[in-house]
Amino acid sequence: MAGEKKYVSQEELKEHNKPGDLWISIQGKVYDVTDWAKQHPGGDIPILNLSGQDATDAFIAFHPGTAWQHLDQFFTGHYLKDYEVSDMSKDYRRLASEFSKLGLFDKKEHTVIYALCFVVLMFAASIWGIWGSNCFWVHMGSGALLGLAWIQVAYLGHDSGHYNMMTTRGFNKMAQILAGNCLTGISIAWWKWTHNAHHIACNSLDYDPDLQHLPMFAVSSNLFHSMTSRFYDRKLTFDPIARFMVSYQHFTFYPVMCVARVNLFLQTFLLLFSKRRVPDRALNILGILVFWTWFPLLISCLPNWTERVFFVLASFSVTSIQHVQFCLNHFAANVYVGPPKGNDWFEKQTSGTLDISCPTWMDWFHGGLQFQLEHHLFPRLPRCNLRKISPLVRDLCKKHNLPYRSLSFFEANVTTIKTLRAAAMQARDLLWEAVNTHG
Repeated sequence: MAGEKKYVSQEELKEHNKPGDLWISIQGKVYDVTDWAKQHPGGDIPILNLSGQDATDAFIAFHPGTAWQHLDQFFTGHYLKDYEVSDMSKDYRRLASEFSKLGLFDKKEHTVIYALCFVVLMFAASIWGIWGSNCFWVHMGSGALLGLAWIQVAYLGHDSGHYNMMTTRGFNKMAQILAGNCLTGISIAWWKWTHNAHHIACNSLDYDPDLQHLPMFAVSSNLFHSMTSRFYDRKLTFDPIARFMVSYQHFTFYPVMCVARVNLFLQTFLLLFSKRRVPDRALNILGILVFWTWFPLLISCLPNWTERVFFVLASFSVTSIQHVQFCLNHFAANVYVGPPKGNDWFEKQTSGTLDISCPTWMDWFHGGLQFQLEHHLFPRLPRCNLRKISPLVRDLCKKHNLPYRSLSFFEANVTTIKTLRAAAMQARDLLWEAVNTHG
């Protein structure tokens, strides 16, 4: 009969979840996004992770209203049989709609301008400290200022990756390359690749790259079974070296964070010179070359190698504050194994995130990421609006009996160390068991 709707069941939809055959459902309509996955601005990982299921809430979270008009070209003509929306999803979608009507996704206030001015001042002060003084301690202070500037630049890069902080997409991309690649040496392409996967599969041990830090760290004993990383497509081997390192991770956590930036540089090079499809690869490589030109030249202005080494250590150590914060937001939260589920989007975000409570005047220091749950639920929301919506998110969590965890920076550190220590003690038991077994 002409015009009769065609339906597919949930089980039939699940069968279309492999590369070369990717279907998703959005508001009950089924779309074939197989070819689009290769062009998707957010990369193919989010589509691969959510294929074969309903992804309405995730789509709402990551896409502006203008994206809906592009869906029809992928429509298969099928509808999802027995499509239902939970009360929690209804409330989440209602909130997103209200925020959109209020213009909260567009109101950025003057945060970007203030942050840019602050970054320029810190960079200028750092350079002046090197060129205008012969004092060792002034040089070390300049290194610390450079580290603080990098932290603020990273927040700007994060903002530009989630929404257009500039007037156009072209200017936004330019800001990303300048902020990420040129000023920090960390590729925006690498950040998008990993960060989008983290948002979609928040705290999945095998799908979220932000929890895959073997051989240095393991937040759960589940990682002791050498599981396969679905993100890196390789086995996370829990070998004797990993067992030993994890056994002492609660002691090594802060020292490792002081040099964690080296790993980010390495990951940038591994991606940009890999065989993976990297958007704007040439532009990203050019930006990295800019960084590795000005940064060594700046260091060479110092009088001797001792000061040069300590300058680098000072700048890297200060940025460890930011690396620690990234860990605090998720290391002590709940984890799970397996792919993300589009129909429990809200639960997964509340379960896998931890807010950091702080006074309003400290918001600049945390870059908005202290409202981690709010950010994960509404990633396109400018950071200046996260504090405004926090009470609404808290009320919604209370209504649906979901956790809303907010700790002080100190309390979050204590909780994270306890989590690392608990896993370390389990790894240590395995270590001594292996020693006794093999003599």
